[in-house]
Amino acid sequence: MSGKDAGRTSGYRERNSTADRALDILGIFTDDRAVVSGTEVAEHLGTSRSTAYRYLQSLVTNRFLEEAPGGGFRLGLRVLELARVARRAYGLSDIALPVMRRLAAQTRESVLLTRRSGDRVVCLDRAESVAHPVRISYERGSALPLNAGASALVLLAWADPVEIRTLLEHAHLSSFTGATLTDVDELMTRLERIRRAGHSVTRGELDSDVLGIAAPIRDESGAVVAAVSVAAVASRVPPARQPEVVAAVRAAAGEISERLTTVAG
Repeated sequence: MSGKDAGRTSGYRERNSTADRALDILGIFTDDRAVVSGTEVAEHLGTSRSTAYRYLQSLVTNRFLEEAPGGGFRLGLRVLELARVARRAYGLSDIALPVMRRLAAQTRESVLLTRRSGDRVVCLDRAESVAHPVRISYERGSALPLNAGASALVLLAWADPVEIRTLLEHAHLSSFTGATLTDVDELMTRLERIRRAGHSVTRGELDSDVLGIAAPIRDESGAVVAAVSVAAVASRVPPARQPEVVAAVRAAAGEISERLTTVAG
């Protein structure tokens, strides 16, 4: 390697080292630590205070940090600008899909993301199980019935009861299998049980051989804005396995809710 090439490689490595240190500094900030001192940064990096201050001043110059009024350093306006750009780039599907894919791999079943808009429940996205794909008609953008299916029931369960009763009383409630509920009073009782449980489980209520398990996704205010669900051939999820899948779905819903809150914050 020539001296010129060696110098170029060394400079590249140094730039990477500097970038790593800068990211380490930004990673110090949390909800409980909004301001950090130069001494804290030096201790975190394992460097001298003079070295830490060089990194800090570079971040201040580029507006990623700024000096806090009471001393120390806080996140700067450039971070806020990047956060706004990131939020605009994320939709609900973008936020949910990585979690849905992990859930599909974990449960080896197909996963759906649904949302209610007025009197319609819409499938926003799906993550297929490679091991056990389910032949179901829940394509992206397709409408699901209000009275059948784990996702629809979860989306109704946390809505205003007066609104939902009126909605159900004026809707055409189809019977898809012998297990489908079409009586409004029975549906309202079912929704109350789902709220208490924190999730919904349906067996053969929309498709005779399909099990659905759904949990609510909440926004930063705590309102239920969507649902994530597993759709599986019922025989593959016997009662003994059901708690495991319920726990996985609820954990996924919690993670999506957390990601949604972070993006909206």
